[in-house]
Amino acid sequence: MEYRNLGKSGLKVSELSFGSWLTFGGALDLQGVRQCMHAAFDCGVNFFDNAEAYAEGVSELLMGEVLKEFKRDELVISTKIFWGGKGPNMTGLSWKHLVEGTKNSLKRLKLDYIDLLFCHRPDPCTPIEETVRAIDTLVKEGLVFYWGTSEWSAQGIEMAH
Repeated sequence: MEYRNLGKSGLKVSELSFGSWLTFGGALDLQGVRQCMHAAFDCGVNFFDNAEAYAEGVSELLMGEVLKEFKRDELVISTKIFWGGKGPNMTGLSWKHLVEGTKNSLKRLKLDYIDLLFCHRPDPCTPIEETVRAIDTLVKEGLVFYWGTSEWSAQGIEMAH
């Protein structure tokens, strides 16, 4: 397996990541998740991806059970925040949802911190300044080490910058 720096950081991630969308909590039970994650790790994958929305949180629960079997410092774990539930403050990138969603993901994953937190979609209902301040707070509190975006336009990323 080859490893690359994550963006301009010093964090090394495997060229291939192992994602859980459509499989964990759907096609795979705990034993299947365990087998797949160990097989990926044995092949050099150190980067495992999830999201609060995958299988309505079950994906993170299953991954969290298996993560206990690895040394934490050998893994890079990412998750995504945007769709946390049906309530009016359980979606989007507001300060409230980013903080609560991240803490809920950490509980499901049984982790103290997320290596890489993605803002899963742009949120036209939340000022970008609020989103960036919330992420900055999560980083300063040590709950998140790095953050990124998923499906944001170049203009949206420039605005966040």
